[in-house]
Amino acid sequence: MYLLSLMSLPAFDNCHVFFWQVGLRVVHICLPEGSSKDEIVNEILRLNEDPNVQGLALDLPESSYSSKVLNAVKPEKDVDGLSDVNLGRLVRGDAYDCLVSPTACAVMELLEDLDGKMVLLVGADGALGASLHCLLQRRGATTASCQWKSRELQNKLHHADVVVVGSTKPDDVPVSWIKPGTTIINCSRDLLSGKHNCGQQNNHAAENAVCSLAVAMRMQNMVKNTERWIQSQRFRKWDLRCLKLQPLSPVPSDIEISRAQSPKAVDVLAKEIGLLTDEIEIYGQTKAKVRLSLLERLKDQPDGKYVLVAGITPTPLGEGKSTVTIGLVQALTAHLNINSFACLRQPSQGPTFGVKGGAAGGGYAQVIPMEEFNLHLTGDIHAITAANNLLAAAIDARILHESTQSDKALYNRLVPVVNGVRGFSPIQFARLRRLGINKTDPGTLTEQEISKFVRLDIDPSTITWQRVVDTNDRFLRKITVGQANTEKGFVRQAQFDIAVASEIMAILALTNSLEDMKERLGKMVVANDKKGEPVTAEDLGVTGALAVLMKDAIKPTLMQTLEGTPVFVHAGPFANIAHGNSSVLADKIALKLVGEKGFVVTEAGFGADIGMEKFFNIKCRASGLVPSVVVLVATVRALKMHGGGPNVTAGAPLKKEYTEENLQLVADGCCNLQKQIQITQLFGVPVVVALNVFKTDSPAEIDLVCEIAKQSGAFDAVPCNHWSDGGRGAVKLAQAVEKAANQKKSFKYLYSLELPIVEKIRIIAQKVYGAQDIELSPAAQSQIDRYTRQGFGDLPICMAKTHLSLSHQPERKGVPTGFILPISDVRASIGAGFIYPLVGTMSTMPGLPTRPCFYDIDLDPVTEQVKGLF
Repeated sequence: MYLLSLMSLPAFDNCHVFFWQVGLRVVHICLPEGSSKDEIVNEILRLNEDPNVQGLALDLPESSYSSKVLNAVKPEKDVDGLSDVNLGRLVRGDAYDCLVSPTACAVMELLEDLDGKMVLLVGADGALGASLHCLLQRRGATTASCQWKSRELQNKLHHADVVVVGSTKPDDVPVSWIKPGTTIINCSRDLLSGKHNCGQQNNHAAENAVCSLAVAMRMQNMVKNTERWIQSQRFRKWDLRCLKLQPLSPVPSDIEISRAQSPKAVDVLAKEIGLLTDEIEIYGQTKAKVRLSLLERLKDQPDGKYVLVAGITPTPLGEGKSTVTIGLVQALTAHLNINSFACLRQPSQGPTFGVKGGAAGGGYAQVIPMEEFNLHLTGDIHAITAANNLLAAAIDARILHESTQSDKALYNRLVPVVNGVRGFSPIQFARLRRLGINKTDPGTLTEQEISKFVRLDIDPSTITWQRVVDTNDRFLRKITVGQANTEKGFVRQAQFDIAVASEIMAILALTNSLEDMKERLGKMVVANDKKGEPVTAEDLGVTGALAVLMKDAIKPTLMQTLEGTPVFVHAGPFANIAHGNSSVLADKIALKLVGEKGFVVTEAGFGADIGMEKFFNIKCRASGLVPSVVVLVATVRALKMHGGGPNVTAGAPLKKEYTEENLQLVADGCCNLQKQIQITQLFGVPVVVALNVFKTDSPAEIDLVCEIAKQSGAFDAVPCNHWSDGGRGAVKLAQAVEKAANQKKSFKYLYSLELPIVEKIRIIAQKVYGAQDIELSPAAQSQIDRYTRQGFGDLPICMAKTHLSLSHQPERKGVPTGFILPISDVRASIGAGFIYPLVGTMSTMPGLPTRPCFYDIDLDPVTEQVKGLF
């Protein structure tokens, strides 16, 4: 407990031992005499926001006890029970929710039979007087109050059975005014300070009891407060107010639907799902970062059920995995009253302004506000861009400085004399240890040790770390850097990747803690030295700076669905060139918040062969989590394309094969659905097929897909209408998922990490993609040999492959067979913790189409509303 005072408190200090005996830590903060009320309030507000302070007691001069000061204390920390909120609760009879004045409680403890007696409060004003009136009247007493200067004082004293003194008695008030036998209790402000006798007796007055009892009651309030705090740290049942939907037909545009709904304030949503005030950092009205401290608070809370949403091989027609994810949690929570959380990736602005559009879901199953979701959000991608490009700049700068300076000059600049003292920085000590140099004094290194320390000897031809930007810009796929005269002829070819392809994004998605992220950032291999050994971010001395840039990005962002259910948006690696899943941290926090019977639904990018395979073999290994069920998303028209339907051109009307019933085309295309079900079964997890229904789908086509899915091993197959109806349209899917999650599962990884890199690649190619075999280019084989030699052979595999086909050829739909999978190159993300082979030609920088989405995006200068996002 914290005691805020403007004076020394000998009486209170003597009571510290009692607080220690009940396990309470007491801190006495003594402000300077003469502190203004504003200064007192500022100190109170500081203590209010300190999560380590569970209670706050005030001992101030009489003149400082103003309403402004008393009500500055948070009601839940007000152990003296003097705030208006606590007084109001007392008057209403909410004894459990309020904290009552310890002095008033002490008075009540001293008074026994009060029924029918007259109690006079003299000089007891404000909060103390109000508390006493309320408590005394509940015990059957008749109460009256009077000031020392009142003309009625003598008469009232003569008729009183009990006199409670709230301030020091003036000398001109004789004791003879009080009738014999009257009980007198002194509870003046000086009571706790030790500056006044705690109890005065006239006839049957209590002797020196109020002081000790008031301290005991204050202790009791503190213990009660601490018990409440301990209870608040535990899992709390959700008190979620869902938002009502009124779906329209025809369904309006996504942004019109989003804008028509009024989202809850994010701090209200946070409180509803059991987050504490100090666990969120609010960004505007509808977004908040959630601090990782929650994981420690709820570490003993059992996890909820874990659901992965994957899909068939994507087509330009879209399958709607994000829409299914949102529709499913809306159904679970808003319609079945089951706690659920959606965990989604943050969309890249490249596709948002390019051809794909946003990723907030669609129709009546969206994250809102969708324009905030799809644009900057809370700046995580910008933080990744800054960190990535700082490291890229450090690489080129280091090569330049090493090529133009002697060992001595480098050493003098890397380890400068500051204020007459020369010392290594902590990160330099780490490098010295890695080099086997166990010295702490910079002046004791030999010339050989200095050379070893200052020279990274980066081989420019081996640099794998590229600059990034969150824009689709094809002209940055190959660039030349260092052309200015100031770079002294150090020119090399390089490239830009899209920001979400950065290894830092993959690390953000796979890390388990701030400490783990910092360690992973340091391990990132950016190049090899001229001896063929890896050069890391730690070698460049930039790890700490990268962690600083990422310190806020590591916290998941809380948003909500159209029906007011919670969503975490965090990390956004692509699934074709990275592992394609939202963050481990978002999943872990959500699994604690939903409780043992709740559900966390997350999404894997692209088809099950891409995003789901990486989810199991990479993300689950990093997190230690095991999913309860997989939801596999399909559409009738996408299956028709896999069955041999005509090509689709963006913006052109769909051909009749996709708008009219064609059972044969659907049946032929179900081979892809069957293959993805088989892939899921490789991992021993039950699968539920979610068929996203379009108005052009016939009942016979829908029934055919569901029947084939169940015959192929799906636990269930359910038509879904959440796009047009919101959560109500996915209730049957939610019920099927709930049943499937209770089925016995025998989860297993696809391969052992101890296998050689080539064998792990071959297993994925043959068992998942259906390839006959793999073919390694000389460059790929050389890299595999190098990574094995460097000790990276036991990492999982993250295939960089087209998402448009099970094979490496995007035009081959359905289930291609008999192909040889070409591995053109192999790279490593050591910090993220995987090896990624490049299948065929894979670009890490998308380009803009002839007519990008930005043609339709605009801003109303009057209302500041965004238009044209989808």
